[in-house]
Amino acid sequence: MSHQTEADRVLRSLDRTCPEHDPDVLRSVLDRVGDKWSLILIGLLEKEPMRFTELLRTAPGISRRMLTLTLRSLERDGLVRREIYPEVPPRVEYEVTPFGRTLTEPVLVLARWAADNQDTIRANRHAFDVAAGHNTDDLD
Repeated sequence: MSHQTEADRVLRSLDRTCPEHDPDVLRSVLDRVGDKWSLILIGLLEKEPMRFTELLRTAPGISRRMLTLTLRSLERDGLVRREIYPEVPPRVEYEVTPFGRTLTEPVLVLARWAADNQDTIRANRHAFDVAAGHNTDDLD
């Protein structure tokens, strides 16, 4: 069974417990919150509004294009708001919306779980890689 088919099956199974939810919307929301740039940007904007160039400088390794696409998607989902100030040159700031702030607690719980279990995950990866015959010096 392909990964996409399995994912569809799992999402459709949620339909039994949440029949009012659209599996396609659910998948897109999970894609959004599972995207590393979205979570990083929401985390950065959680503290204070920031300008595009500040975000570009602060988000490690993000390209201008990816920053633009991610901010647009977050804005479209209502998680981030873009404020344009009528100045010359125009100033644009981004901030997390009250709705976007509702993501903070679940994301922190997930981050805490990852931090609490990183040694176990690292050991599991190492054991898997050794069993598969991979060179473990090159793997994370």
